[in-house]
Amino acid sequence: MLNDIDLVKAVCEDFESAPISDAEKALLRYVAVVNDTPAKTSEADVQGARDAGWSDPAIFDALTVCAIFNFFNRWLDGAGLPDVPAGFYEQRLAEHGDMGYRM
Repeated sequence: MLNDIDLVKAVCEDFESAPISDAEKALLRYVAVVNDTPAKTSEADVQGARDAGWSDPAIFDALTVCAIFNFFNRWLDGAGLPDVPAGFYEQRLAEHGDMGYRM
């Protein structure tokens, strides 16, 4: 079993081969379409997530999170703000713990 950091890394690298449920993979397939080719998102993409057991409100939440991250990433990139240094999040976790957040 992977720890939380390694699980997130595995999902970010290739969610299709990551040790997550088929339902989670289906939702991430939908999010990938929204992220990579938003104008090509179709009812079939949404239905794929529904068929995996996701409710419309859950799909809407995934869409919203994807859109917000895209907005902020483009805003920060456009403003020229630098990324955090390598190891920043791991150091913060080591110093402060997970602050009650759980996967």
